Amino acid sequence: MDTITAYLVFLNLAGFLIMGDDKRRARMHRWRISERMLFLVSILGGSIGTWAGMYVFHHKTRHWYFVIGMPLILALQIVAAILLYRQGLYHL
Repeated sequence: MDTITAYLVFLNLAGFLIMGDDKRRARMHRWRISERMLFLVSILGGSIGTWAGMYVFHHKTRHWYFVIGMPLILALQIVAAILLYRQGLYHL
């Protein structure tokens, strides 16, 4: 597995687990993970895991900025990956 793939797998797993952990903390009325951190993990490359975690754990699905923001971040990342691939800067 190349470095970029390992990085993306790690961030997506982290995004998924962070969503689950934040949901657990919310149910227990404990200290929460900030929404800024959830978006940061997504922006840094964990958008698939974060988005999946939203729906698996039913967390943040009533907040429009998550419902629209997470797929928008993913779409922008896909466009960026396609552009990098076409320029020869990224290889599958």
